[in-house]
Amino acid sequence: MIQDGDKILLIDRQKDDFKGFIPPGGCVEFPESIVEGAMREVKEETGLTVRNLMFKGLSEYVNPVSKARYMIFNYWTEEFDGELLENPPEGNLYWAPIDEAEQLPMQKSFKRRFPLFFEKGTFEIHVTWDHERNEEGSVTITRT
Repeated sequence: MIQDGDKILLIDRQKDDFKGFIPPGGCVEFPESIVEGAMREVKEETGLTVRNLMFKGLSEYVNPVSKARYMIFNYWTEEFDGELLENPPEGNLYWAPIDEAEQLPMQKSFKRRFPLFFEKGTFEIHVTWDHERNEEGSVTITRT
């Protein structure tokens, strides 16, 4: 999550079945660290170079049937340089007012964690995947 005053940078992602407003991010490439991967993904998706990332929390999906685990490491910063890309690869970039952002059509997992970025401390969101229904099952949010 990149914050600039009272706004945050979001991507209006309209690709495949993963549509909605989300922050920049993506997969870590071996052998880079989690933070290096986050910084690289922001650069690739926005053109911005971020610094001093603050860890805010962990979101994880677990599937007890397939024994799979998918983890999202959530970071926040207000330190960045550069210019936004004119043709970003993941969708249009939008500086959204924080107090209006939750009204945007966000992806479900991001909507759940969005307010947690602005609270003190860190969070962990644990989602158990319902394998048979192919949808989220139980959700537990822990604040620390």
